[in-house]
Amino acid sequence: MAGKLDLDPRVVARARKLAARAGQPVVDLARSHTTVSVERAVLRLAGVRGADADGIPWVNRLVDAVREDVGLGHGVAVPVFHALASTGVEDVTVLAQKAAAGAVRFAVPDKKGEITAARRAASRAARAGLKQVDRRRAERDRLIKRYGDPKQRPWIYLIVATGDIYEDIPQAQAAARAGADVIAVIRSTGQSLLDYVPEGATREGFAGTYATQENFRLMRAALDETSKELGRYIRLTNYASGLCMPEIAALAGLERLDMMLNDSMYGILFRDINPIRTFVDQRFSRQVHARAGIIINTGEDNYLTTADAVEAAHTVTVSQLLNEFFAHEAGLENWQLGLGHAFEINPDLPDSFRLELAHALLARELFPDAPLKWMPPTKHMTGDVFRGNLLDGFFNLAGALTGQGILLVGMMTEAVVTPWLSDRDIALQNVRYVLNGAGNLHEDFTPGPFIRGRAEQVLTEAIDLLERIVDDTLLDAIADGTFGIMKRPADRGKGLDGVAKQDEDYYNPVTEGLE
Repeated sequence: MAGKLDLDPRVVARARKLAARAGQPVVDLARSHTTVSVERAVLRLAGVRGADADGIPWVNRLVDAVREDVGLGHGVAVPVFHALASTGVEDVTVLAQKAAAGAVRFAVPDKKGEITAARRAASRAARAGLKQVDRRRAERDRLIKRYGDPKQRPWIYLIVATGDIYEDIPQAQAAARAGADVIAVIRSTGQSLLDYVPEGATREGFAGTYATQENFRLMRAALDETSKELGRYIRLTNYASGLCMPEIAALAGLERLDMMLNDSMYGILFRDINPIRTFVDQRFSRQVHARAGIIINTGEDNYLTTADAVEAAHTVTVSQLLNEFFAHEAGLENWQLGLGHAFEINPDLPDSFRLELAHALLARELFPDAPLKWMPPTKHMTGDVFRGNLLDGFFNLAGALTGQGILLVGMMTEAVVTPWLSDRDIALQNVRYVLNGAGNLHEDFTPGPFIRGRAEQVLTEAIDLLERIVDDTLLDAIADGTFGIMKRPADRGKGLDGVAKQDEDYYNPVTEGLE
C-alpha cells in the first residue's frame, strides 16, 4: 500500500519525531513510578494464586500488607522474599494468607547480604513466571505452524460475550466455524474499575464476561479444539485495560491469549482512571505483551464516538503516533501494533465514504507494517437494521480497498440489542461476500486528488497538534480535553492513591527480566 497517497517522507518523519518528543516525558514518568497493580503482577508471575473467602485475591492481600508496613517505593519483591526467608515459609501464597491474618510483618532489610539474598530469590521466582510466558508463546508458534493462519487478510474479528463463560464457549466456536479468525471476549461492564482481578470461572457478567485467569484458560482450550477442527489457528482477545492492566497482561501471557486491548489513553478518557496510574501500568503491561508475542489493539476508534469524526480525525492520527512510540519503547514490534481507527463519519455527510477512505488509507500508509484494527460504525447506527447492514457493507468495502489488517465485524443490531447468533451469522455473511468479491481490490485502487488532499490535511493538522502538545506536555493536553473531548487532569481520577514514586533502592525482578 506504500506510496498511493504520495505522502512526503520528511513530513511523516517530522510527525514521528514530534510524537517521540511528546511521549518521552510520560515514559520518564512511568519509569520512575510504580503502582499497586504493577506490584501485584510481579507477585502473580512469582507464583501467588487464589483468593480468600470473599473473593479478594491473595495477591491483593499481600501487596496491601507490604504497603501498610513499608510502602510501595521499594517494590514488594524484596520485602516479600525477605519475609519468606525470615519466617521459613516456603510458598508465597501461604505467606500472603499469613499476612492477611496479621501473622507476618514486612521490612526492607538493611544488611547487604539479606538484600542480595531477597533479590536473588525474587528473581528466580519471577524468571519461572516469565519462562511460562515464553513456553506459551512457543506453543502458539507451534500451533500456528501445525494448523496454519487464515489465508486472507484482514483477519475477521468477532465479539462474543454473554456474561457466562460456559455460554461464551459454544458461541465462540460457532463464530469460528462461520468464518471468524479472532474471538474477542468483551469484559463485564465495570470490571475496568475493579482494583482486583476476579478469581475462577464466572457466570454472572453484565453486558460482557469477567476477565479471569480461569476464563482465559477455558476459552483458550476450547478455541484450540476448534483450531484443530477447522485447520486454522483461532486467536483469542481480551482487555488489558483499567485498574488491573498489568495483572491481566501477565495472566494473558500465562494463558496464551493472542491479542489484548491495550490503549495508552482509553482508561484515562473513558473510565476516568488517573493519567499517571494509566501510563505506569500501560508501560509494564506492554513489556509483558512484547515478551508474550501478543498483538495489542489500541482504542482510537472511541474518540470518534464522542467527538466529530471529521473535525477530530487528526486526534486519531496523533494518538496512533503516540501509541506507536509508547509501544516501541516498551519493546513491541511493528507486527504487534493493532493501531485502532474507525468508520464513524456521519453517512449523511456528502462524500462521507471518500473521507472514510482518506482516513483509512492515511493510517495504512503511516503504519505499513502494523496490522491495523479497523472498527465498524456505531455512533450513527439508528436501529434500522437494513440501513445498518448496508453501512457495515460499506465499512467492509473500505477495509478491502485500503488493506486493513484486522476487521471487527459490524452488527446491524448495534444500538438495539446484544447480538444473537443469527445476527452474527448475517454480519459474517456480509463480510464474506465483500472480502470474497473485493478482498484484493486494494491492488487496483488508486486514490484521486480529493482523497490525497484530505489525507494530507489530516496529517498536517496532526503535526500542528503534536507541536502544541510538545510545548504544553501530553498530560496538560489530556487535561484540556484534546482527545475525545474528555478533560482528565493528572491530579485526579480513579486509582491515583495506588501510585508510588520509586525509591533509590526500588527493585522489580520482572521489569529487570523484561528489559
